[in-house]
Amino acid sequence: MKYDKLSLIGLRILELRKAKKMSLRELAKRSGLSAGLLSKIENFRTVPSLGVLVEIANSLEVDVAVLVKNINGDPAAPYLLVRAGEGRPEQREDSKGLLYNYLLSQDVAGYTLRVNEVHISPQTYRKPLSTNALELIHVLEGTVQYGFKDAEVNLGPGDTLYFDGLAAHSVRNDTEQPARLFKVYLLRPTE
Repeated sequence: MKYDKLSLIGLRILELRKAKKMSLRELAKRSGLSAGLLSKIENFRTVPSLGVLVEIANSLEVDVAVLVKNINGDPAAPYLLVRAGEGRPEQREDSKGLLYNYLLSQDVAGYTLRVNEVHISPQTYRKPLSTNALELIHVLEGTVQYGFKDAEVNLGPGDTLYFDGLAAHSVRNDTEQPARLFKVYLLRPTE
């Protein structure tokens, strides 16, 4: 399976940072960018602007070309097909107990469409975080709670939730059964 642009850039930054034995906080300090933004980039939650990429590359002491090499890949086909079992697991440092199975990504009018299947382990809580994306969640199995500033939304199989990811949101599965979601992000470009 091909890697998408968002994954390639985030993975390269993470790999280079770890190869240099640099913490996220150290990279933030060197680049003048927030650790939160850098975490979102490394965890595929936002697409970095060119200016942000330049700051990161300078801080990692590499050329920007290293971060974006071959991200365009092959010319796009007139459709995207992901067969059963072709997804690729993604480990996200900010979401312990949640396994993201990457399904596809595509640029759409300056935005990036990203689709994951998410497995949430029993007795899991992920603290509130925000994404630079519109999000749509459809529960396939199990139950899960999405917490927002003043509300908690309980979701079960067949429920669909749409929201602006800029609103900090937590994820919780208080049951002894795993939950499985179909999750779609429409990531906004960063400034």
